[in-house]
Amino acid sequence: MNASWPPRSSFDVDGKRSQLEHLEQQASDPSLWDDPAHGQAITSKLSRLKTEVDGYDRLMARIDDAVAMDELLAEETDAEMTKELSTAVSSLETDVDKLELAALLSGPYDASDAIATINAGAGGTESQDWAEMLLRMYTRWAERDGFDAEVDDIQHGDEAGIKSATFTVRGTNVYGLLSAERGVHRLVRISPFDAQKRRHTSFASLDVIPMLEASAEEDIEIPADELRIDVYRSSGPGGQSVNTTDSAVRITHIPTGLVAACQNERSQLQNKAVAMRILKARLAELERQKREDEMDTIRGERKAVDFGSQIRSYVLAPYQMVKDHRTDAEVGDPQRVLDGDIDVFIEAELRRRAAEGNEG
Repeated sequence: MNASWPPRSSFDVDGKRSQLEHLEQQASDPSLWDDPAHGQAITSKLSRLKTEVDGYDRLMARIDDAVAMDELLAEETDAEMTKELSTAVSSLETDVDKLELAALLSGPYDASDAIATINAGAGGTESQDWAEMLLRMYTRWAERDGFDAEVDDIQHGDEAGIKSATFTVRGTNVYGLLSAERGVHRLVRISPFDAQKRRHTSFASLDVIPMLEASAEEDIEIPADELRIDVYRSSGPGGQSVNTTDSAVRITHIPTGLVAACQNERSQLQNKAVAMRILKARLAELERQKREDEMDTIRGERKAVDFGSQIRSYVLAPYQMVKDHRTDAEVGDPQRVLDGDIDVFIEAELRRRAAEGNEG
């Protein structure tokens, strides 16, 4: 092992231990649950922070073990231990990189769960098929990284694909990670819908907002006369009914025109609750935008879903490559990326943002 080991990390463990101690004191207060929403917010923060600190402690213990093996190998040769050390160092370097990446997520909402929306761009069936491919990519990414993803609402295309989809992703730092994917995504391929097998370019966009904590959600009160609630039957591809009851719910906030819908839950009441949660998160995001001098502080710069506005290109023909136009990160295997292996792009974008922040 070289002199630079163990690697340095920007993970503020002392600060996190101090926060953890403060939260544990709050959690032990018998009056905590007098306000259930506040109690839930405190215990949620406590759980996440404890997971981070425990993970750091386990990592440091593994580093100590690796250092001990290295010291033993300096005194005697052991082929099996040498191989074991090499494997341990490789694994540790990967996990330290993840720890440093998590340290970049220090924004006020980065630790939150996320509500994401995919919209097909111009181009009809081509773009709608591409939007469905992106939905699959992000749900696979969530699965690969151990997050929970659930599709709340989906509008199927007339012939194939989807016009839009809203899905919720839950897990540690999900909003901070997924916010790096916000923007327009461009696909270049030989169209499976073109009888002449011509090359087509399609666009779809991803938007991401943080899910409100229970306490913040309780603070948002919406007068009943500002809401229009529509109940309808969930539908699948080609208009086929998913179930036989009118259980899907669409809620429109009349003053702003914001709409939230859910058709995934089993009952109308559950769908209404989820739709209301999404609507409140969108209203909170709208208020944050109004308070910010620059629109891209939380949501990022919004661009038209067409040529020249993409953050990333996925090229399947005439060559194979995925390239991020913000960071120049490239992967030569598009299928791997479309199967959810997008961490390299997320990490590159988070590091780019951090570097820009430091320069500023």
